[in-house]
Amino acid sequence: MSLKRIVQIIATIIQNSYIPALFSGGIYQGILKRYCTPILNCWGCPLAVTSCPMGALQHFIGLKLIPFYIAGFFGAIGIIIGRMSCGWLCPFGFLQDLLYKAKSVKMILPQWCSYIKYGVLIGVAGIIAYVTTEPWFCKLCPDGALIAGIPLVLADSSGDLKALIGWHFYMKIAILIVVLLLSLSIKRFFCRTFCPIGAIYSVFNNFSLLQMKIDKEKCIECESCQMVCPMHVPIWRSPKNIDCIRCLDCVKICPTKAINHGPR
Repeated sequence: MSLKRIVQIIATIIQNSYIPALFSGGIYQGILKRYCTPILNCWGCPLAVTSCPMGALQHFIGLKLIPFYIAGFFGAIGIIIGRMSCGWLCPFGFLQDLLYKAKSVKMILPQWCSYIKYGVLIGVAGIIAYVTTEPWFCKLCPDGALIAGIPLVLADSSGDLKALIGWHFYMKIAILIVVLLLSLSIKRFFCRTFCPIGAIYSVFNNFSLLQMKIDKEKCIECESCQMVCPMHVPIWRSPKNIDCIRCLDCVKICPTKAINHGPR
């Protein structure tokens, strides 16, 4: 098992380690919920011990307040490692990595699809959240449906929550199903097309302290790095690509050891 896979497993467990929820079905609301995890992990998950930064961002936007804390949080992480947390710490990204390993027809996502996430960030998590004062990305988020919506409904012994189920819940489940099915055929489909957190971190890839580096003299342009990349990034010709999640799979696969990483 690779180091990245071990880190992904540990990160998933740590971020979702509220064991009492397995017996009570309740949501942890202790002091750790004041702090955000650096990636997508729904606040409403019974096992989650921290908050989702995208939910927190929309909360402040809905209140018409400048989200200094969240902006500083994203900025500090982005300036240091860019999108690396997406590649190593995100449970939903980890799930997509596993799904793509299943035998299925594989497809290549058109490059223009990678720009959709900026529309989601500005339009849904920004403008719509501001106008409606509701966190609409959270209301549609497939990760929220998987680790919060479904578990909470299944654990609802009183039936009170089940009685509230309506079109919105079923729409969220439908989005989840579509994302999971497409993730079988397309590498990290959600990360590349719809994740607003990835959109934020991608802005920092060009000038973060941690950078991917290509030795042009060693590179034979075999494209092995792009083929193994979970984001299908042509790292051999674009080491500062905004979609690179610094997973370092390309470093291992390069036959001439032309790819490396280190301080800018």
